[in-house]
Amino acid sequence: MQIVVDIPQTYLDAANAAPEAFAQEAKFAMAVKLFEMKRLSSGMAAALVGMDRVAFMALLPRFGVALIDLDASELASDLQNA
Repeated sequence: MQIVVDIPQTYLDAANAAPEAFAQEAKFAMAVKLFEMKRLSSGMAAALVGMDRVAFMALLPRFGVALIDLDASELASDLQNA
Protein backbone atom coordinates (compact mmCIF):
# COMPACT_ATOMS: atom_id res chain seq x y z
CA MET A 1 0.00 0.00 0.00
CA GLN A 2 1.15 3.50 -0.69
CA ILE A 3 -0.03 6.71 0.94
CA VAL A 4 0.27 9.92 -1.08
CA VAL A 5 0.24 13.26 0.73
CA ASP A 6 0.46 16.64 -0.97
CA ILE A 7 2.94 18.85 0.87
CA PRO A 8 3.03 22.53 -0.10
CA GLN A 9 6.50 23.92 -0.79
CA THR A 10 6.02 26.40 2.06
CA TYR A 11 6.04 23.46 4.53
CA LEU A 12 9.33 22.21 3.12
CA ASP A 13 10.74 25.74 3.32
CA ALA A 14 9.55 26.14 6.92
CA ALA A 15 11.07 22.80 7.89
CA ASN A 16 14.23 23.68 5.94
CA ALA A 17 14.15 20.19 4.45
CA ALA A 18 14.59 18.57 1.09
CA PRO A 19 11.51 16.66 -0.11
CA GLU A 20 13.15 13.25 0.44
CA ALA A 21 14.29 14.14 3.97
CA PHE A 22 10.86 15.54 4.85
CA ALA A 23 9.16 12.39 3.53
CA GLN A 24 11.47 10.14 5.57
CA GLU A 25 10.90 12.16 8.72
CA ALA A 26 7.12 12.09 8.19
CA LYS A 27 7.22 8.33 7.66
CA PHE A 28 9.28 7.92 10.83
CA ALA A 29 6.87 10.14 12.80
CA MET A 30 3.96 8.00 11.60
CA ALA A 31 5.73 4.79 12.63
CA VAL A 32 6.53 6.26 16.07
CA LYS A 33 2.93 7.34 16.61
CA LEU A 34 1.57 3.93 15.56
CA PHE A 35 4.02 2.31 18.00
CA GLU A 36 3.00 4.73 20.76
CA MET A 37 -0.68 3.91 20.13
CA LYS A 38 0.22 0.18 20.37
CA ARG A 39 -0.99 -0.37 16.81
CA LEU A 40 2.48 -1.64 15.73
CA SER A 41 5.19 -3.46 17.63
CA SER A 42 8.62 -1.85 17.78
CA GLY A 43 9.87 -4.38 15.23
CA MET A 44 7.03 -3.67 12.81
CA ALA A 45 7.43 0.09 13.19
CA ALA A 46 11.18 -0.22 12.60
CA ALA A 47 10.60 -2.33 9.48
CA LEU A 48 8.14 0.28 8.19
CA VAL A 49 10.91 2.88 8.13
CA GLY A 50 13.62 0.47 7.01
CA MET A 51 15.74 0.29 10.13
CA ASP A 52 16.52 -2.31 12.77
CA ARG A 53 14.50 -2.49 15.97
CA VAL A 54 17.28 -1.34 18.32
CA ALA A 55 18.02 1.76 16.23
CA PHE A 56 14.29 2.58 16.08
CA MET A 57 13.91 2.26 19.84
CA ALA A 58 17.00 4.44 20.42
CA LEU A 59 15.31 7.28 18.51
CA LEU A 60 11.98 7.15 20.41
CA PRO A 61 13.02 9.77 23.02
CA ARG A 62 13.54 12.25 20.16
CA PHE A 63 9.74 12.14 19.73
CA GLY A 64 8.99 12.11 23.46
CA VAL A 65 7.88 8.47 23.40
CA ALA A 66 8.79 6.19 26.29
CA LEU A 67 10.42 2.91 25.40
CA ILE A 68 8.45 1.11 28.11
CA ASP A 69 4.94 2.35 28.85
CA LEU A 70 3.67 0.14 31.67
CA ASP A 71 1.81 1.14 34.78
CA ALA A 72 2.81 -0.36 38.13
CA SER A 73 0.39 -3.31 37.96
CA GLU A 74 1.44 -4.21 34.39
CA LEU A 75 5.09 -4.07 35.38
CA ALA A 76 4.48 -6.27 38.45
CA SER A 77 2.58 -8.77 36.28
CA ASP A 78 5.41 -8.84 33.73
CA LEU A 79 7.97 -9.41 36.48
CA GLN A 80 5.95 -12.29 37.93
CA ASN A 81 5.67 -13.92 34.50
CA ALA A 82 9.32 -13.45 33.58
